[in-house]
Amino acid sequence: MASFDDNPAARSALELYEGIEADHLRALEGTGVTFAARDDVREGARVLVERLRAMGARVRNGGASVAIGRLSPGCLACTGSCASRTFALSNNCHRDCFFCFNPNQEGFAYYCEHPFPWRDQLDDLAAGGESPACLALSGGEPLLYPDEACAFFSRARALFPATHLRMYTSGDLLDADLAARLRSCGLDEVRFSVKQDDPPHMLDTVLANMGSAKRAGLAVMVEMPPIPGTEEQMREVLRRIDAAGAQGINLLEFAYPMWNWEVFEALGLVLRNPPYRVAYDYEYAGSLAVDGSEELCLGLMLWAREQGLGLSMHYCSLENKHRAQIRTINEPHAGISACHAFDYGDFFLKAGVVFGADRAPVREALGALGCADFIEDDEADATSFHPRWLSAASRVRVRDGRPVRTCVSTNVVVEVEEGYALRELKVELAEDAAPVQLEDVTRAFDEAAGDTIISSK
Repeated sequence: MASFDDNPAARSALELYEGIEADHLRALEGTGVTFAARDDVREGARVLVERLRAMGARVRNGGASVAIGRLSPGCLACTGSCASRTFALSNNCHRDCFFCFNPNQEGFAYYCEHPFPWRDQLDDLAAGGESPACLALSGGEPLLYPDEACAFFSRARALFPATHLRMYTSGDLLDADLAARLRSCGLDEVRFSVKQDDPPHMLDTVLANMGSAKRAGLAVMVEMPPIPGTEEQMREVLRRIDAAGAQGINLLEFAYPMWNWEVFEALGLVLRNPPYRVAYDYEYAGSLAVDGSEELCLGLMLWAREQGLGLSMHYCSLENKHRAQIRTINEPHAGISACHAFDYGDFFLKAGVVFGADRAPVREALGALGCADFIEDDEADATSFHPRWLSAASRVRVRDGRPVRTCVSTNVVVEVEEGYALRELKVELAEDAAPVQLEDVTRAFDEAAGDTIISSK
């Protein structure tokens, strides 16, 4: 960190959150995992994203999502302003994927022995008056219970006639008859979870079942996490998925599910460092991103376009899944403070902030420009303001000619006894932070591509 001898309050704020992050990393390392060397810039991924952007890719959600071609309505709703809900019949599965994050979820063992109360859950959702844009059936493997899966979609379609319905499956249990049954019950889309290490006969079966689903009138998507070190295998899998007629693929950032590190270690894998751009108690059980997976996903997208594959492609990072949670929490309270703005990039609530000797000159300069709203925190020796004024604040000079050290404060809404309040999660120099996105550019991107969004309707 640069010298902050002239502004100890700023130094204290930055060091506080750096210390929290360092403590969290040490706690994770204490579980036995190994992190890669720290890389805050992630230049390799940044270059790949820019190359994809130049090819026409839509860079969404502050770079956490990159899309070429069509997107499933489920992907739009996941981090969109409309609701998406996921249900399960059971946690049971006939596969044994070492990267499955279900064992990391609360109640995993119980719901291997007992069914999920999906009927009550659907009825409660309908009784609450909510009409979600999308509903998904996941697992476990839902097609271990084909009659229940059909019953789920029949009930969901009856309760929510306009909702897009999708199902996640390994695909090897979906034959032509079952695909037709599911379609008649209201299913719109199947997401096949393809494994690049499946033996040839199993991959052949799954690919053939994609054809059956497509002939039944279902939208066919593939969703899989490329594992670092499998680039050549993944290229061949992508070729075969494209030839099978799938409409698109979600390339997921590969993640460690916090229960079997010895397998990841044996494969020579390490975890991305830092694990999060903003440390928080995220609910998604995928947990920690594997280093190198992001670059692999983006590189495969570039390769596929250069090869002329017709697949629509979407890179969905682990951070993108976290952002779905943050948007759900923060967007309903976007106006909680006149000095904070909802960031359409990462869905946190942001404010500009200056400390110590920088407070008075920034307050005076912004006031002269028309800024009337400030939060004064004399205990932290800090002044906060709406991030629309960050650029102007960065041009302010103190009496000795030194530029002020403008910072960005990142926050999440929490429920308190009096209602709701903001909890600060991070303070960083504005020059190190991503620009605050005050408009929903992602929605404009997706609306522009709306005539090609995947749907079976």
